[in-house]
Amino acid sequence: MNPLLIPLIVIWFLSGIGLVIFILMHSGKGTGVSEMIAGSMYSNMGGTGTVEKNLDKLTIICAAVFIICLLIFMLIFPQGSVA
Repeated sequence: MNPLLIPLIVIWFLSGIGLVIFILMHSGKGTGVSEMIAGSMYSNMGGTGTVEKNLDKLTIICAAVFIICLLIFMLIFPQGSVA
């Protein structure tokens, strides 16, 4: 077994859980299709709060770590075998 495998699985799992939590913490932007259609007509306040910006950054970082872990898994196990 590859010694890199266990820490990589832990990082992948934690980044996946963090990604779900950070996405769920985002504030709702609208109520469906009507907001999508009418949203282009009316301009909202241009900026978001500092907390929302930091939450965006954390979400992007978790997503990047998650994808990088998946790419490393693809290199370690190219045929899908765990053996």
